[in-house]
Amino acid sequence: MGTAPDVVAEAVENQCEHERLNKQIGRLSSREKWVLEMRFGMPDGSRKTQRDIAKMLGISRSYVSRIDKRET
Repeated sequence: MGTAPDVVAEAVENQCEHERLNKQIGRLSSREKWVLEMRFGMPDGSRKTQRDIAKMLGISRSYVSRIDKRET
């Protein structure tokens, strides 16, 4: 277990990272957000493949790949 200063430093670092992530997510279109949420399993922990997402949206897998690469 870390010392108190280590725990505080880690908490501050996590908070800063969370704020940066939220700022970046705020710049995405609703479709881009949805694709990333599905890829990383954000709603329920169930990660989706690019192919699965493409089928859900009725778009090509390569388009999902471009969104995925641009935003990650």
